[in-house]
Amino acid sequence: MEEVKVYDEYTSSIFDGAENDPDNLVVVKNLKKYFPIKSSFFKITVGNVKAVDDVSFKIKRGTTMGLVGESGCGKSTIGRTLLRLIEKTDGQVFIGGKDIFALSKNDLRKERPNIQIIFQDPYASLSPRLPIGEIIGEAVREHGIVPPEEFDDYISRVMEACGLPDYYKPRYPHEFSGGQRQRICIARALALNPDFIVCDEPVSALDVSIQAQIINLLRDLQKQFGLTYLFISHDLSVVEYISDTVGVMYLGNMVEFAPTEKIYANPKHPYTEALFSAIPYPDPDYKVNRIILEGSIPSPANPPSGCKFHTRCRKCMEVCKYIQPDFKELEPEHFCACHLFNTPERQKELDELVAKMKAEEGEKGSTEKQKGNK
Repeated sequence: MEEVKVYDEYTSSIFDGAENDPDNLVVVKNLKKYFPIKSSFFKITVGNVKAVDDVSFKIKRGTTMGLVGESGCGKSTIGRTLLRLIEKTDGQVFIGGKDIFALSKNDLRKERPNIQIIFQDPYASLSPRLPIGEIIGEAVREHGIVPPEEFDDYISRVMEACGLPDYYKPRYPHEFSGGQRQRICIARALALNPDFIVCDEPVSALDVSIQAQIINLLRDLQKQFGLTYLFISHDLSVVEYISDTVGVMYLGNMVEFAPTEKIYANPKHPYTEALFSAIPYPDPDYKVNRIILEGSIPSPANPPSGCKFHTRCRKCMEVCKYIQPDFKELEPEHFCACHLFNTPERQKELDELVAKMKAEEGEKGSTEKQKGNK
C-alpha cells in the first residue's frame, strides 16, 4: 500500500523561524536518516532502513530534552546525526542559529568544540593507550582552547569540576570503575567548553547508586556552565528527573513532544500511555493500570503504511491504516501525532481521502483478478 503523507505543512508551520529565536539553541526540522540496504552480490540498493523518518523538535538554551522509546526506534541515530557524526538524508538541523549541514569542512571543525557527545559505553569510548590527563586534554590542545602555559591547570580544574582528583592524570582507563570512567567522558566533553552535549544513555551501564551520582553531576554542571543537553535513555524515571521537555520516539517518528510535567501527567498518544504505564512505583499497594502492547515492533526497512503504530494500537481507526497523522500542537508546547485529536473538519477531509484510496484499491484488485482469469 502506498504511504500517504499530508502533514508536512503542519510540521513546517510549527517550527518556521524557530531557529531565529535566541532562546532556542537546537532546532530540528523534518530530519530524515535512511540507511540503504544493498543486495548481496551486485551491491544495488534494494531498500532503506528508515532509522529517522521526518522528525522535528526544538531545545531551549540551558535546558534538557529527554528522548525515550523502545530499542531500535532511532534515538541514538538522532543524536549522532545532530552532531554530524553521520550525514543526514534530508531535513535541517540548526544549532546556535547555524545550519550544521550547510557548514564547510573547516567551519564544521571550528564548530566542533561547541557540540559534544557522551557515549553509552565509557570503556569503549576511551583510548586504553592514553592516560586520562591526555584523553581529557587532547582535543583542548588540538582546538587551542587555552594557551599552552595554562593547559595543565585548566585540565586540573575541569577534572575537579567532574569529581576527579588531580593525581588521576597519569592513570589509564582500565584502572577506574565504571562510574569514574563515565566522569572522565563527561570531563572530556566539558573541557571544550561546549554549548550543547548529547548524552547517549550515559548511565545505562552503571549501578543505581552510581547513576544517581552521574545524574546529579550532570545537573550541577548544567547550572554551573549553562549547558544544554539531549538526554537519550530507556529509564523513564531518570528522564523525568533530569529533563525539562520529553520527546517520545516510535519506529523513527516523533509521536509526542511536551514539557516533562505535562507529558507525564497527561500523555496523549496511545504509545506514550503504554510506555509510561511500565514505570515502576515504590508503593507495593499502588496498582498500576499496565497497558500491554500486542504484537512485535515492525521492521524499519518495511514499516506499516499510515500510522506506524496502528498494528499495535488498541485505539486504531480506519484512517490510521492509510494516512500518517499530523504532528500538531494540541496545547501550548504539547505536540502529538495521532488521529484521535483531529478536528471534525480535518477528520472529514481524511475520511474522504481514505474512501477514495479504498475505491482505487478495489479497482486495482478487480483489474488484477481479471488479468489472472485470462
